[in-house]
Amino acid sequence: MSDTRRPSVPRLVLVPAALGVALFALPVIGLVSRAPWSDLASLITDPAPRSALVLSVVTSLVTTAIALALGVPLALVLARTRLPGRGVVLAVCTLSMVLPPVVAGVALLSALGRRGVIGRLLDEHLGLTIPFTPAAVVIAQLFVAMPFLVVTLESALRSADRAPEEVARTLGARPWRVLATVTLPSVRGALGAGAVLTWARAIGEFGATITFAGNLPGVTRTLPSETYLALQTDPGRAVLLSLLQVGVSLAVLLALRHRWVPALTGRRP
Repeated sequence: MSDTRRPSVPRLVLVPAALGVALFALPVIGLVSRAPWSDLASLITDPAPRSALVLSVVTSLVTTAIALALGVPLALVLARTRLPGRGVVLAVCTLSMVLPPVVAGVALLSALGRRGVIGRLLDEHLGLTIPFTPAAVVIAQLFVAMPFLVVTLESALRSADRAPEEVARTLGARPWRVLATVTLPSVRGALGAGAVLTWARAIGEFGATITFAGNLPGVTRTLPSETYLALQTDPGRAVLLSLLQVGVSLAVLLALRHRWVPALTGRRP
């Protein structure tokens, strides 16, 4: 009796599939094989990478909190309202997912730099300068990472069963109560996945950050920036720092393997 649970594929397909796996696996294997493991102890005790790691963790957590505060309402509006030009709004809000990182940084400078559209007004009237500050790190991370939360949650909200919400409204529950006790709990898996993916993207952000926030030690130098700097002078150190970030990203993806793909595609896990 044939097994109908697994779709059959031509054996010839296995060859390019294996090459595809190798494309992703070999760079990681290369990092592991090239890592100077004997230098790991000195790296851990070095204050420079430790400072960069602390800055990355703190700013990425702040970014995730802001992304939740802004992204959840945005996803709700996109998924549950007849917003005019909804497709255009969604495209604009997720544009940074496909922009080259340097372009994202230049765009942020054009808007919030001292000569930017908004930054000039902030500088002239409030004496507030955003670029090359920790706030700039958070804004750069938010710009490139929040779309992961918006896309994940918006897709889940659109595909969620709305019957329980209608029942709650029929029983007299107010909109805020329905949102807090029915709507959001029904998509808590997608919400959690989107939040963690946002955090993982934020903690690994480099291009927009270094363009908009710079690379000032102890101020705006995040772990990716520290890795880039190490690559210029100490490739072994850069490999170890890269492995640290690979480990964090891999752990996140493995933990969410049953959540983030279904959430992005609109299918239930």
